[in-house]
Amino acid sequence: MAILSPHIRDARFTDLSALTDIHNHAVRQTTAIWDEREVTLAARTQWFDARREAGFPILVASDPGEIILGYASYGPFRPFDGYRETVEHSVYVQPDCQRRGVGRALLAALIERASDQGMHAMIGGIEAGNTASLALHA
Repeated sequence: MAILSPHIRDARFTDLSALTDIHNHAVRQTTAIWDEREVTLAARTQWFDARREAGFPILVASDPGEIILGYASYGPFRPFDGYRETVEHSVYVQPDCQRRGVGRALLAALIERASDQGMHAMIGGIEAGNTASLALHA
């Protein structure tokens, strides 16, 4: 499989359908999301609005035709003062684009954004059997 060189940008409202599809696939087929319920477009819209209002990024990776290949975001880790510069991040990639550099590009851009926002630590909750995420974070 060829390595992809995706374009990384801030997510737009028009991307939400693709983000919802990627999220729900992960719910159905992986252990990456610690929830067993799929989300609706309305719920993903609320998530999008809340992240943006709080100043947290949502990044997407797209191909030259603007097809969404994956997305990444971060939000608060724990509600204690000592964690104010710590965020928990998530990276999700379309199944047919996994292990092709999309996740790596998203994570690198997310780390840069976190650094620009003064964050000092990013935490990812990874289930032990999630070999793709373990490899990405190695």
